[in-house]
Amino acid sequence: MQLHNLQPKTETRSKKRVGRGGKRGTTSGKGQKGQKSRAGHKIRPASRDMIIRTPKKKGYKNKPKSIKSLALSLNQISKLSEKVITKEVLFTHRIIRSISRPIKIVATGSIKGAREIIGIPTSTSARVKIEKEGGRVN
Repeated sequence: MQLHNLQPKTETRSKKRVGRGGKRGTTSGKGQKGQKSRAGHKIRPASRDMIIRTPKKKGYKNKPKSIKSLALSLNQISKLSEKVITKEVLFTHRIIRSISRPIKIVATGSIKGAREIIGIPTSTSARVKIEKEGGRVN
């Protein structure tokens, strides 16, 4: 067997040459005008169109994906008379507007007296200040 005797198992078909006149007419099987009928057409991705369409004027804000937690200072907690502080206690004293919104105790200000905080996240420096006064955080 020689190299010039080798033949493929399947027959090769020639590619259909579109857009060069012939029996296909003027549009050559590409439909009518437009971006898709042009040679070398490239369609923009949808993400780029979304970036173009979003307003970029002053004052326009996109909605945040997550709700930011409300920061409570230690001064606000020290004003309360209760020793055990939960979200429900803060809601009844109208410090927070809804129980479902996330809140966090931050170490701004100082706290007077021992307080027990249940179910509310605190910063590490706020936890140190609360435990220094004799309170505890759960």
